[in-house]
Amino acid sequence: MIRINLLPFREEKKKATVQRQIVAGGISLGLFLLVLVIFHLYMVMGASKLEAEVESARARLTALTKVTGDLEKFKADKEILKKKIGIITDLERGRSDAVHLLDELASRISPRTEWLTGITRNGATLRVEGVAVNNPAIAQFMKRLEESPYIGTVDLIASKQTTVSGVKLMGFVLMCTTEKG
Repeated sequence: MIRINLLPFREEKKKATVQRQIVAGGISLGLFLLVLVIFHLYMVMGASKLEAEVESARARLTALTKVTGDLEKFKADKEILKKKIGIITDLERGRSDAVHLLDELASRISPRTEWLTGITRNGATLRVEGVAVNNPAIAQFMKRLEESPYIGTVDLIASKQTTVSGVKLMGFVLMCTTEKG
């Protein structure tokens, strides 16, 4: 006896295969979407973390810029103070140098033979003007000035005869270099 199976088992098999494929596709799609969502969340969290780091870095940069600005201001103030201290030191040294120079001139001049009429100082150059009884008195005065620790070289610039109160005297101009004592 022959039996004929009239049940559509092939169609059932196809249906089951299609259902499995649909389920597998759905699961694959679900897993893919799940992976995409996880990847998206990971990227969003990473971006948030980076934004927080950028904000922190900006705040630190602002604080450091303020400190650097203050440091630059302090450096500028320090330079100004150094200049002021240098000027005060130069003035103090100049004040005592002038006293020493005048003392040297007063102690090296002979009041009987030489008289000073003018003294001008320009930096390290000293111009001495005066009158003397004769040329040898001028030469002696120049020698005495060269012996001073505050006066370097002494050069005679001019010497000419002049009359002061009816007396014939020799007018002279000396250029001296000054030195630290």
